[in-house]
Amino acid sequence: MPDVALTPQELTARRTVATECAFNAATDLGLKVEETRVLHDVFSLVVHLHPSPVVARIPLVLVPGLTPEALRLKQQRELDVADWLARESVPVTRPSGLVPLEPVREDDFSMTFWELVDVADEHSPYAGGDYELCAALHAALAAYPGLLPFLSPFNEGLPPMMEALEGSHLLSDEDLDRAHAEWQALRPVLASATAFRERFPEADVQPIQGDAPSHNVIRSRTGWVFGDFEDICLGPVEWDLAGHGPEAVAAYDAAAGPLGMRTIDPELQRVMDAARNLQMVGCLSLVPQLPMLEQGLAPMVQAWRESPSLVL
Repeated sequence: MPDVALTPQELTARRTVATECAFNAATDLGLKVEETRVLHDVFSLVVHLHPSPVVARIPLVLVPGLTPEALRLKQQRELDVADWLARESVPVTRPSGLVPLEPVREDDFSMTFWELVDVADEHSPYAGGDYELCAALHAALAAYPGLLPFLSPFNEGLPPMMEALEGSHLLSDEDLDRAHAEWQALRPVLASATAFRERFPEADVQPIQGDAPSHNVIRSRTGWVFGDFEDICLGPVEWDLAGHGPEAVAAYDAAAGPLGMRTIDPELQRVMDAARNLQMVGCLSLVPQLPMLEQGLAPMVQAWRESPSLVL
């Protein structure tokens, strides 16, 4: 993994070029754009194409080796599921109806277009909502008819990140040995829905949001709105609660029963927590693309170091 992180000047240049690409793509699609307003810039750049009620979402931080076609397929899955949820009256960020329901590539950037959400004054990115929201989302997603990969954040995103960790100054040799040992233990169990069911025959698999849905929400002026379905996949609902602790599980369980959803399996939650922890370690490979991530991940990585080693 190259340890040379992007400089502040390079990060600014990346945002500027991506914003210009969003402007060009939007105007080519016939949208009226007089001004671009950056709303968010972390893993993805979110740009309001003022005065059109449309925002462009442009992934900037990508797993190593992700091809343009793989990214396009991932973005198309996100558009399709968000569009379906919106038509099912689930509160989600809606794909813009002013452009075709498909990703658009402009130079080196692939982007999707969404309706502008009327964000409440008290909204705070990543602040999170009630965990009961996860149960309601899972209840809605259970009926989604589209084809989805199994645990794609683990099976598609993590392998290249694990490989890219070699030589990182952010992990010791002991850290790397443990990470690879846990990877070798988890991968046979989580590699496919078939392998997963052999290990957990009582657990069901369904469409899940794939990336902490309780924290990928927007507080709008009319209530909570779900966003960020880029990791939509099949899996156990425990994956969406991984790493959030017993209080989150208790809140989820309290809401699941009345919705006809099953409650959380403690042993399966333990395995999903371990898989999510390993994913967080793997995300250290993204630090060169997003230097602020090193500080953000530090508490999670340290908690992983201090936790018992995984035993399956």
